[in-house]
Amino acid sequence: MTAMSMRDIAPWAGGRSRVPSLFRDDPGSLFASLRQEVDRLFDEAFRDFGSPFLGFRSGAGWPTAEVVETDKEIRATFELPGVDEKDVEVLLEDGDLIVRGEKRSETADRDRRFTERFYGRFERRIPLGREIQEDQVRAEFRNGVLTVTAPKSPQAEQRMRRIPVAVAA
Repeated sequence: MTAMSMRDIAPWAGGRSRVPSLFRDDPGSLFASLRQEVDRLFDEAFRDFGSPFLGFRSGAGWPTAEVVETDKEIRATFELPGVDEKDVEVLLEDGDLIVRGEKRSETADRDRRFTERFYGRFERRIPLGREIQEDQVRAEFRNGVLTVTAPKSPQAEQRMRRIPVAVAA
């Protein structure tokens, strides 16, 4: 059996130890590795969030949308807090509902002498299909909520058939 010295197992003892150093300035230190891993975890967890001060997500997740389909229509509801009606555009293109616009926010605090401004564009594309009555699609904007209702064509209503669900014994 070989004798081991404290230098062989203690990372702070110097020499050629295989254990990484505990010191922060060493790129291979335990603290540097831990910090890199924690940074990676936070980056993954909060990747989809935009500015924490404005409370909305950037990219494909904002504005939030809820799409409900019934026998007669498709209704899409978008939450657009802080957005004015004049800053929202609703389009139909090749069976897709497109909602786009711009959010502008400005916060001024004269007592603390600062002003924050944010300008950001957004776009959501929801596939509705081609079997809607495009000339009867309606959009309504009230209290920061946009509701778009697209009636289905009579042919689409006829093709839809409700299937009864039986309870298994």
